[in-house]
Amino acid sequence: MSENKVNYNASTIAEMTGGIILANFKKDLEVRETSYQSEAELESQLIENLVSQGYERLIVKSKDELYVNLKIQIEKLNEVSFTKKEWDRFLLEYLDAPSDGMIEKTRKVQENHVHDFIFDDGHLQNIKIIDKKNIHNNFLQVTNQVCGEGKNRNRYDVTILVNGLPLVHIELKKRGVNLHEAFNQIHRYSKESFNSDNSLYKYVQIFVISNGTYTRYFANTTAQNKNNYEFTCEWADAKNKVICDLEDFTKTFFEKRVILEVLTKYCVFDVNNTLLIMRPYQIAATERILWKIKSSYEGKKAGRPEAGGFIWHTTGERVIIVTGCINVLESRVSGTSINNNSCIY
Repeated sequence: MSENKVNYNASTIAEMTGGIILANFKKDLEVRETSYQSEAELESQLIENLVSQGYERLIVKSKDELYVNLKIQIEKLNEVSFTKKEWDRFLLEYLDAPSDGMIEKTRKVQENHVHDFIFDDGHLQNIKIIDKKNIHNNFLQVTNQVCGEGKNRNRYDVTILVNGLPLVHIELKKRGVNLHEAFNQIHRYSKESFNSDNSLYKYVQIFVISNGTYTRYFANTTAQNKNNYEFTCEWADAKNKVICDLEDFTKTFFEKRVILEVLTKYCVFDVNNTLLIMRPYQIAATERILWKIKSSYEGKKAGRPEAGGFIWHTTGERVIIVTGCINVLESRVSGTSINNNSCIY
């Protein structure tokens, strides 16, 4: 497999057949390391790095301001203009339905991201909240210190918005503080304000926690057996070399194409309404399998021995994540899917 190494300062991705997992991560010696940074300094540096990578800096502090920005972004994505009455109805009927909980919001992102909306003049149009066919049409913003209201009033560290929806949230602790504190803080926020009425934070798909030195990510889920620290993931390259420093993590995981592909391809919403997120080695394996499927399909080798291959994985839940993801993504390539006739367990 070919491997294109690129300068770390110019680009964060060394592609393997178009994949998002770095073939071989090499740390930039000029990246600053420090033995101490306050939480505020980490937050400021993170935002500065994201802006340098093409994110728009957004300053909002309240739920109402988030909704104002959301309308602007959804209109831009779909090239439409809502009247106030139409927008209120779109929220009520679909985007912010009163009966929706976190599971329903997740289903909208992962499965039902397009809604047939009838405008007041009678014309019907498909309104999408995220573009999965061309991920580069999606618009990324970064904001911080948004206040959430619920059982308690909380102030959130850093949030990444995709088309105005908060799909990724980051909690930081100063260097030297145990990472479990950030993990526990997210779960406290989940109980106190993230999931309160009319909170757009119900849409969060991915949480990231960092103390600058160590950084991990995990899926937002209601499943109690997934709310353990052991289900957090480390980011790594294709050789399984961990990328843990926040600056390195930001330049790789939060590269715009990478985070959008993780959100749209490598999160799996299973039959138990549990959101699962793939680990780097699973993504790398999936990318390689899909490359083989695509090349065989385009080379018209279907049904011939050279079109086949073996998927090896140890037993357990994670093999289900990989095969489930491949099943969905393969259908986008060839219009078919892996089934018991083509995949042997």
